[in-house]
Amino acid sequence: MKGLVYYGAKDIRYESHDDPKMAADTDVIVKINACSICGSDLHIYHGQGFSGDTGFCVGHESVGEVVEAGRSVRRLKVGDKVMLSAAVGCGLCGPCMAGKPDLCRTGMMGCYGLSTRLEGGQAEAIRVPMADINAAPIPEGLTATQALMLTDNLPTAWFGCRNAGIGPGRQVVVVGLGPIGLMAVESAFVMGASKVYAVDLNPERRAIAQSLGAVAVDPSEAMQTIMAGTGGLLADCAVEAVGADATIQLAISLVGRGGRVSVIGVTQNMAFSFPMGLGFFKGLHFSIGVCGVQQYWDELIPLIQQGRLRPERFISHTMPLSEGAAAYDLFDRKADGALKMVLEA
Repeated sequence: MKGLVYYGAKDIRYESHDDPKMAADTDVIVKINACSICGSDLHIYHGQGFSGDTGFCVGHESVGEVVEAGRSVRRLKVGDKVMLSAAVGCGLCGPCMAGKPDLCRTGMMGCYGLSTRLEGGQAEAIRVPMADINAAPIPEGLTATQALMLTDNLPTAWFGCRNAGIGPGRQVVVVGLGPIGLMAVESAFVMGASKVYAVDLNPERRAIAQSLGAVAVDPSEAMQTIMAGTGGLLADCAVEAVGADATIQLAISLVGRGGRVSVIGVTQNMAFSFPMGLGFFKGLHFSIGVCGVQQYWDELIPLIQQGRLRPERFISHTMPLSEGAAAYDLFDRKADGALKMVLEA
């Protein structure tokens, strides 16, 4: 098969790669129809990967068709159009059975496309382990691209908003307006937020947030704007969707007393300097973690079917898989209005 294979910093190549093979009776093989590039894929692209491996297919967001199914697979069959959860669990423990592979008790929680251990989905085919838990048929009334947004980005945005305690009348700040941040803006309004401040350096992305009804703010003006808009009380809730030290610190600074900060931006900094004094004074609630994608499918699918959430609106480019290296370059440079990059296999 063909796939996007990682060899080092900014070295992703479209080339022949070994076909995926069944490893257990609970596996399925999926022929990929479409996949997408996640912001966290840029860590790998920049050479700051999650393993020391090279020579593996990248990517953890994909939809396709089951072409082979193990004899122990019960919920899927050959020919099913499916969406794959980026988060993969053992499928046997209590949390995994509840759709929370991020809390897998066997320590088998993983993600596609981080190493040779579990090859990624930016390819023509992929092996899905414990497929009954880690994949699902694309629901009726959803397009393939809407389902693709359910493999990681939209559930992660929703998870971030839930952890931030967003509800009716709450004043919210979202820091970082990549695809997940913009989906968090949309999700916050669906959850009842009265006002959403959308913070990003990129004016084009701020304009998109403003079109959703948010107050678009440059980071240099965020404190002044939110102080003025809240009568000095600051925001009730913050969702941080970058993962950089500076943006996490900014999110903490922009919430008021009893505020809640939810970090969903991927960070690999093991030495983050948390402002304990400020957190103590504010009575801050701080949450950070990985989304259990499957957990939120039942909530999100009806919202998409009803048109209340439209995650596909954040797709900026659709390109053939063979142009994947160029898509990574555009996304990395934020060139040509690059936002959500979809690749068709």
